Amino acid sequence: MKTKFYKMHGIGNDYIYFDCFEKELSDPSSISVRLSDRHFSVGGDGIVMICASSVADGKMRMFNADGSEGKMCGNAIRCVGKFLYEIKGIKKDVLTVETLSGIKTLWLNVVDGVVESVTVDMGKAILRPSEIPANFEGERAVNVPLLVDGTERRVTLVSMGNPHCVLFGEVDSLNLEAIGPKFEHHAAFPDRINTEFVRVISRNEVQMRVWERGSGETWACGTGACAVATACVLNGYCAEGEDVLVHLRGGDLTIRYTQDGVFMTGPATLAFTGEVEI
Repeated sequence: MKTKFYKMHGIGNDYIYFDCFEKELSDPSSISVRLSDRHFSVGGDGIVMICASSVADGKMRMFNADGSEGKMCGNAIRCVGKFLYEIKGIKKDVLTVETLSGIKTLWLNVVDGVVESVTVDMGKAILRPSEIPANFEGERAVNVPLLVDGTERRVTLVSMGNPHCVLFGEVDSLNLEAIGPKFEHHAAFPDRINTEFVRVISRNEVQMRVWERGSGETWACGTGACAVATACVLNGYCAEGEDVLVHLRGGDLTIRYTQDGVFMTGPATLAFTGEVEI
């Protein structure tokens, strides 16, 4: 059966979106694996089902390119907000979206009926290692040692509904294809981990690359950028309550960390639509 899809991205973090308000896909995991292939299918970092919700304006279920279901994706949820406003006709400047990480609030910047950018309340950063989860003792894991492939690394661990490991240092010359999986599958992370490599430019500006569990290096990661800004504050590089401009491969996000929540602002783009046999 041919089904319409919407190819959308947040600064290059691209997913294949389906309108599932009437009925959810029967096997989204295998569909995500098949359709995410960039050589033989539509191509993307995974698929997103946009569903009806009894507690919010819509519900997001996202699946990575390897078929695993993710709890939250910051770039994807901005696109969900654009979809709900422009395509589903929910003409509200403030929307709520149900996710496996809870209900998220979105503020839409609408220009001439088009959603150009979205600010998302990503919720409080989770810092307790046991809740990330990560096999570290204590209330926080900030600048702690981790032995990776025979080399000691200093890492800061944050969850934004999904787990992140943040390192500071070199970014451009990294062989991320080689080192990324070493972190993702490290024994310290029972649910695997997303890993961000960060270069601090100034008090309010950083550069990052990300290795996402289940997808490999992606051009952007919204929760990863939130984890990076959080780690920058915890390590004294940036200040709480101030905007941090985060440069990712696909573009820029603005992140503001507070103890009450982390706020992310960035664009949402519809690339094209089509039909695919599922």
